[in-house]
Amino acid sequence: MTHQKAENSAPQELQGVRVRAAQGADLPSIVALDAENTGLQKAAYWKDRFEWYAGRLPDRFFLVAERDGTMLGFIVGEVRAWEFGSPPSGWIFAISVSSSARLHGLGTMLFDEICVRFRRAGVHHVRTMLAKDAHLLMSFFRSLGMMGGPFIQLEKRLEP
Repeated sequence: MTHQKAENSAPQELQGVRVRAAQGADLPSIVALDAENTGLQKAAYWKDRFEWYAGRLPDRFFLVAERDGTMLGFIVGEVRAWEFGSPPSGWIFAISVSSSARLHGLGTMLFDEICVRFRRAGVHHVRTMLAKDAHLLMSFFRSLGMMGGPFIQLEKRLEP
C-alpha cells in the first residue's frame, strides 16, 4: 500500500510525494541519504537492515518517501513486545530526510504513515531512542507529541 497526500490538502512542497514500502532498488539511495546525513558510508550495514526490516514480515516496516523517482527520505520500524515487561509497541529504528527536503512536513508524513501501519498491527504506542545530543531529532519527535516514556536506558562500557 502506498500513501499519497491529496493534492489539494498537501503543502506545495509535498505535492506529488508518495510513501511506499522500500524495494531492493532503493538500497543505493538509502545508503546515499544516510551518508548525506551522517557523513558515514555504511552500505553493508544498510543492506543487512534492509534484509531484516523490508523482509515483508507483517510487523516490520521500511518505508521510503519519493517524488518523481527521487528518494527524499525513509523511516524504519517494527513492533516489539514483552522486553522487560513492555506490551507490544511500535519502535522507530531510523528516520532520515534529505537536507533539501526538510522543514516541509516530509518527516511528519513518514512518521504518520508508519504510525498507521503500527495501528493496523494492533499497537497503541510508538517509541524511539535517541542520543542525548541529537537535538534535531529530539525536536522533531517532540513536535509530534512524543515525550519521555516509562523505561530508562542503561549501559556499561565493556573493557577489552
